[in-house]
Amino acid sequence: MVEKIYPMTLEGKEKLEQELEELKTVKRKEIVERIKIARSFGDLSENSEYESAKDEQAFTEGRITTLENMIRFAQIIDNKGVDNDEVSLGRTVTFIELPDGDEEEYTIVGSAEADPLSGKISNDSPIAKALIGKRLDDEVTISTPGGDMQVKILKVS
Repeated sequence: MVEKIYPMTLEGKEKLEQELEELKTVKRKEIVERIKIARSFGDLSENSEYESAKDEQAFTEGRITTLENMIRFAQIIDNKGVDNDEVSLGRTVTFIELPDGDEEEYTIVGSAEADPLSGKISNDSPIAKALIGKRLDDEVTISTPGGDMQVKILKVS
């Protein structure tokens, strides 16, 4: 079976490692304590606190497994050999929607660390797919679910 590779920045991998550590050392203990308290209430068949804690435990254990897998198969992004004006994973790109749109800036990261609200978009997103490999001053057509948009790359850093 071929395992999935998770491209990410070193910073992204460190954040996942911190989350994993928090879940293992703090969250697990909190949930075990909640289960213990809920058991003391008696009949488990009608105990919503117990069911809630067990559900949270299952979710947390699933997240731990996912994080361990992502960290194990992390591939740190290396931009050596890529020109400074070329859009690639780990780079921040600033563009303007043509003809007279707003300026937008995104950092292209692996799906494991994508956070669009923080300006980090997945390399699997339509915007990133269209921009990767393009250069400063290139005009690019991006196909999105809302329709095509034409952009001009203003800055790559």
